[in-house]
Amino acid sequence: MVYSDWGPRTGAYAIVCVHGLTRNGRDFDRLAMELARTGYRVLAPDIVGRGRSDHLGPLASYEIAQYINDITVMLAAEGLRNVDWVGTSMGGLIGMSIAVMTGHPIKRLLLNDVGPHVPKEALQRIGDYVGVPWRFDSFDLALNHVRQAYAPFGLKTEEDWRYLAELSLKQEADGKWVMAYDTRIADAFKNTEITDIDLWPFWAQISTPTLVLRGEDSDLLSRETAEQMTRTGPKADLIEVSGCGHAPALMDAHQIGLVMDWVRSS
Repeated sequence: MVYSDWGPRTGAYAIVCVHGLTRNGRDFDRLAMELARTGYRVLAPDIVGRGRSDHLGPLASYEIAQYINDITVMLAAEGLRNVDWVGTSMGGLIGMSIAVMTGHPIKRLLLNDVGPHVPKEALQRIGDYVGVPWRFDSFDLALNHVRQAYAPFGLKTEEDWRYLAELSLKQEADGKWVMAYDTRIADAFKNTEITDIDLWPFWAQISTPTLVLRGEDSDLLSRETAEQMTRTGPKADLIEVSGCGHAPALMDAHQIGLVMDWVRSS
């Protein structure tokens, strides 16, 4: 598993930023640069099958247990015993899963547009495009696909969309552009009936101080679920982010500022 490592390598503490299902650690470059500039160490992995990391072999499965093991190995290799966790979507589910384990290293948890209940309709929407082996003849055609697939991110400028596309795509030897993930990450959507994810029993076991960011138009984290998260389990703080759905990209100054304020509040 490849990961970016930003900032001073001192002590046993770092901020770990983990991306969503089809994304990769480069999504956090802007946030990590700002955190590193102010003295924090940041690790942002490309979960296996995404970005710069290897793809799994045909007999292996893309599942959270694999991701937790890879991250545990990363933390041990870097000598990290205390982390603040920033998890977008799938990255938040991984963080929640670790936060119920005995002796876990997560001291604080930021969940970006994800919670213990995920409706099947949102999962179906994601599943409809993830497993398609998209191939594009030009970067601009691929850029148009990125705009459609990630429209809920709510990016405002052409510069930001091109930046996101550069993080999302890779060019193959034949000149075609493809998404920077293994389409087999969609197998979980194909091999079983899609149902709501219900992790409320796990949520009740979490005691780690938690902040939830919710895109105001999110179809994955409902307002009802987010508000219930403030009353149960760790009784999370909640901030609703305007102008986006699933999920806030954490790339613009305002959203980066929300994370910076949370980090500094420790």
